[in-house]
Amino acid sequence: MRLGFFFLPLFCCQLTFGQNLIHDTANVVQISGVVIGEDELKPLPYSTIWNRTLHRGVISDYLGFFTLVSFPGDTLVFNFMGYKSSSYIIPDSLVDNRYSLVHMLERDTLNMPEVVVYPWPSREEFARYFVNMNPYEDAMRRAQRELSNESLAFTAAKMSNDASLAYGYLQNQRLTKLYTNGQLPANNLFNPYAWARLIEDWKAGKLRRQ
Repeated sequence: MRLGFFFLPLFCCQLTFGQNLIHDTANVVQISGVVIGEDELKPLPYSTIWNRTLHRGVISDYLGFFTLVSFPGDTLVFNFMGYKSSSYIIPDSLVDNRYSLVHMLERDTLNMPEVVVYPWPSREEFARYFVNMNPYEDAMRRAQRELSNESLAFTAAKMSNDASLAYGYLQNQRLTKLYTNGQLPANNLFNPYAWARLIEDWKAGKLRRQ
């Protein structure tokens, strides 16, 4: 008997809630809008819109647009990083079942305490670095040293060919084969123009050691 008296209030509550839900469904409203910031009036992407009454929410898209289903009198809470939270109550005097709005959020200014970051853990380390530092080692001198001929040659010797150099080398080999296709490869030892140029350079003294 006591068990029956225990379940009777629960059944009545569920029945009452179901009747109210059916009654409120006829007044459902489609809320659509854009969330913007007050400083530049630009949309705030991926803002959160939370229906405090129904305990459900949505996230706006990249352009700040959102849409959700609510009821007249519900409270919507808007949140975005760096802006103050703002609430909006849906009017209960709406005639249509659709409602559009542009909600503006106010910039939230946070005054943080000053933080000074030092690259040295202690004053002793700073004093040691200050004594041993080279004041003439500036960015221009380091750039000139890194771009010197010796540094570039050393770096080029360690680096492998990229795709463009490999493709150019392969194309040169292919064109050379096509140029001598069906005949012996070219040999400058039997080239009379190469011998004539060598003789001219020898007579002009260009082959002497400097």
